Amino acid sequence: MSASTDRIPQLDIRRFDQGSDADREGFVADLGESLRRFGFVGIREHGLDDALIAKAYEVLAAFFRLPTETKMRFFIEGGRGARGYTAFGREQAVGAEVPDLKEFWHVGRMFDAGDSWGEIMEPNIWPSDELVPGFYTTLSTLYRELDALSRRMLSAIALHLGLPDDWFNDKVDHGNSILRPIHYPPLEGAAGADGAVRAAAHGDINLITLLVGSGEPGLEILSRTKEWIPVSTIEGVVVCNVGDMLERLTNHVLPSTIHRVVNPPEPWRSKPRYSLPFFMHPNSEFEIATLKGCVTPDNPDRYPEPILADDFLQQRLRELGL
Repeated sequence: MSASTDRIPQLDIRRFDQGSDADREGFVADLGESLRRFGFVGIREHGLDDALIAKAYEVLAAFFRLPTETKMRFFIEGGRGARGYTAFGREQAVGAEVPDLKEFWHVGRMFDAGDSWGEIMEPNIWPSDELVPGFYTTLSTLYRELDALSRRMLSAIALHLGLPDDWFNDKVDHGNSILRPIHYPPLEGAAGADGAVRAAAHGDINLITLLVGSGEPGLEILSRTKEWIPVSTIEGVVVCNVGDMLERLTNHVLPSTIHRVVNPPEPWRSKPRYSLPFFMHPNSEFEIATLKGCVTPDNPDRYPEPILADDFLQQRLRELGL
């Protein structure tokens, strides 16, 4: 099968959660095969509430329609885009000549009052219910749901790597994972004529990313043969991909695949696009040290010197201009 006709597999996660031992083993094998080949996989029957997703798109559209001066009240100067609002022109992919055509919001991990980790991380900020009704309730709930789904995925990935299914549990329980709702505005006239696209080619920094399907075209991944493969973001399917931290941890056994969001044709070109990626990060103090099971004579250790997850993150954020 040529790369141009490859399709990312879509797996039913109920085989892992609710199936027999054979179903569970089969899911883990299929997941591993897809991630090794593509760095991506589609997940069906994940349990996310359709009404919650619809409400998330509704509150996001309401927020991003606000005047720029109102949205800029939620931009944190010097905050490196870690929380709240980030305007157009702020993020530029490594190697890109112009910024991406997008604006976005960041929701970080929420802690109970008195939790010591909550005192270390930047606090979330929220528009009031008077300004955008349901914004806090909807996105905080969606964050928790995607965090839980990420843990299920990491459990299956751990088994594929020959680790206990709970291996990641104490390595992500207070990580600075991010829900990043993105608004790509309508493209009018010569928008993108300078080479700008909605999201230039990049790899994700984190362990894994979950992307809630929107049914709109534009997402593409770079195959091993250097061809761009469109990825269908079907409603009801969550796309999961490997990030750079997991690639490093697994010595490239699980690759972090370069991907982009291209400017689409009509009728999508003249319409806004909203995207809901969730970036699962390990705990800041987690040491990314190559897994011994991922080192072989044919795949020697590329990273003999480990690095702390927070050091890795800060290095990459500087490269992004954040």
